[in-house]
Amino acid sequence: MAGRERVVDEVCGVAQAAAVAGDWWNLLVLREVARGRHRFDELATELSISRKVLTERLGHLVAHGMLGRHPYSDRPVRHEYRLTDRGVAFLPVLVAMQDWADRWLLGDGELTASAAPAGPEAVRMHALPGARIPPEALLTGTDGRPGDPVDGAARATVLFTYPATGRPTPLPAGWSDIPGTAGCTLENRLFRDRWPEFTAAGVAVRGVSTQRPDEQAAFAAAEQVPFPLLSDADLRLAAALRLPVVRIGQQPRLKRAVLVTGPDRVIRHVIFPVLDIPAAVDEALAHARR
Repeated sequence: MAGRERVVDEVCGVAQAAAVAGDWWNLLVLREVARGRHRFDELATELSISRKVLTERLGHLVAHGMLGRHPYSDRPVRHEYRLTDRGVAFLPVLVAMQDWADRWLLGDGELTASAAPAGPEAVRMHALPGARIPPEALLTGTDGRPGDPVDGAARATVLFTYPATGRPTPLPAGWSDIPGTAGCTLENRLFRDRWPEFTAAGVAVRGVSTQRPDEQAAFAAAEQVPFPLLSDADLRLAAALRLPVVRIGQQPRLKRAVLVTGPDRVIRHVIFPVLDIPAAVDEALAHARR
């Protein structure tokens, strides 16, 4: 039987994925590289991991094509570690693990697009100020091209994430019964109506969801949204910032949050959970102005 099981494992995707990334340290190294920590010393400090173990884990992930080594210094020779295409394709797995743990280990099992103000997700989000959005965390614009979530020419950028709008694609059955889902169209309209004030203050606005770019384009046209809507369908931004995500209708959805960043990509302010959408828009504008 043991021999037969080994043969089955050789063609089992779960077993093969576990062999590459199933180790505790392998997963955390991938998590930190996705967050923009590419150098050995950064990783060792952030993870509080021994240099020997980190060297072994980086070598393993490079050997299996999850990370690539890129030189950044000749004297002495030093390398950065960045996700390969294979590594980027693994990000939804990391986000799914986070969602599962947020709900079933750190939460009470309730399906919700909101969060407790003092809960683990809120603690994680309110630790973001001072963190930098990695330049490689590009999203997809309504034109299908890569879009930067940060406007480097603006004095500040306000990013608001939301689960999904019901136009043009109908929402899953029972959507309105899930806490935190209602209000996505309202939120877009409020930012749209206040957009002249944001513009006058030199502040850029970006809306982000996991909906497809064509869905966002149809919604933006119908609602006359003047600012970019960006798609995080591949969960690059969610993984980079460990944004709270909930799976609804067989699709991961970003929970509602508002982030204010500077032109240097550093996060200055976070609103999460968003329990009062109009108040959150006011708060975002006030912080962006400052």
